[in-house]
Amino acid sequence: MAKVESDQIRALLDAVGKRYPSSVQLYLLGGSALCLLGSPRPTLDIDYVGDDLKKDDLQKVMEEVAHEMGLDVEAVPIERFTPVAHDGYQRSLPFGTFGNLEVYIFDPYSIALSKIDRGFDTDIDDVVFLVQSELITLEELERFTRESLPRAREFDFTPAEMLAHLQVVRERLK
Repeated sequence: MAKVESDQIRALLDAVGKRYPSSVQLYLLGGSALCLLGSPRPTLDIDYVGDDLKKDDLQKVMEEVAHEMGLDVEAVPIERFTPVAHDGYQRSLPFGTFGNLEVYIFDPYSIALSKIDRGFDTDIDDVVFLVQSELITLEELERFTRESLPRAREFDFTPAEMLAHLQVVRERLK
């Protein structure tokens, strides 16, 4: 799988926005969202908030355009993987308009929480990027993480691992 750079993501968004017939909001997450925010690390795919089991018209257009461009897109039902705060969509960052597509970067705290849960080295790097770029604060992320721990079973989180991953973030920020 080839690495995807920000110009390829923008080209996909532009093509989808031109092809999709009506105005719609799209929320990006994961590495593709961070790439667009300036992370130096390329991503392997373009993740967005969507239902991976029931494809709507937008998802069909996204997949069609991605296939034509040789890119991998994936709908992620984020609410099934991580606790999204009641104001998660409001904390999303407006990114830009591409034809009929109004693009947002999904709540950076939810992105960070999902990366702390997974805890790969690159995920920790991504969380450090979010803090260093002042897109999130470590204090608020710690609060958000601790508040999510009582719901750990619901999301297949391991509290001890999440706290250990959060400690690694703290250490890398020193």
